Amino acid sequence: MAQQDIISSVKLGYINTLSKLHGRIDGRSFDQYREFSVKAGVIERADGSALVKLGETMVMVGIKIEQAKPFPDMPDRGTMSTGVELVPFASPSFEAGPPTPASIEIARVVDRGIRESKIIDMEKLCIKPGENVWSVSIDIHVLDYDGNIIDAASMAALSALLTAKVPNKKFGLGEDAKLPLKQIFPITCSFAKIGNIIMADPDLDEDRAADAKFSVCLDEKGHVHAMQKTLEGAFTVDEIKNIIKTAEINGALIREQILKCVQ
Repeated sequence: MAQQDIISSVKLGYINTLSKLHGRIDGRSFDQYREFSVKAGVIERADGSALVKLGETMVMVGIKIEQAKPFPDMPDRGTMSTGVELVPFASPSFEAGPPTPASIEIARVVDRGIRESKIIDMEKLCIKPGENVWSVSIDIHVLDYDGNIIDAASMAALSALLTAKVPNKKFGLGEDAKLPLKQIFPITCSFAKIGNIIMADPDLDEDRAADAKFSVCLDEKGHVHAMQKTLEGAFTVDEIKNIIKTAEINGALIREQILKCVQ
């Protein structure tokens, strides 16, 4: 049997099982997240850090804040970059080497949610216009993969930013200070579609069986800051509307738990 036929058979079997259970194999409802935990301050030498465990998916994020030259078109604003490392021992499918398309996609989705929400007050990261600003690097390390890396990475990135401090003392600029953040807390929620069934927070098997995946980033007011659709399957307009409603509900619960853990 060809590999594609095997994959199709697995998907069909999974869909049939779900339809009989009227739920998911792990007992969750279709809109329910796995249990997750947040631990802040896990990297001593980082300027901010957090470890998130979502189900068995584990992601650690470190924040590094350094001085840099501003971009020519934004001389009075700080800069930000996001990178993802898929650590080989986290999954047999991860390999050491340069960034893969998967790691680049995760980095872009996490980066876009943070950047477009404008949670970081970039103007306050200017040291001397046109010459010197603070540059924020968000380094994401996937330590264990059991599905839905994007949400775990986004949770960990937000948690790490909330703990981050600008290292003023290191450069003779006074006392260290909290990273200037606006009171906007973007949460990314992801969904998988298998056949006609849509489920929040897909685990590893659901990730692999998905025909399509959709991620949406919202703040506490329900404003959408980023969306990402992957794989060949499609979503209807009504399905996307329902996804956003579900993401708003789940996002509020996730946001509440993150803020309790890091503030």
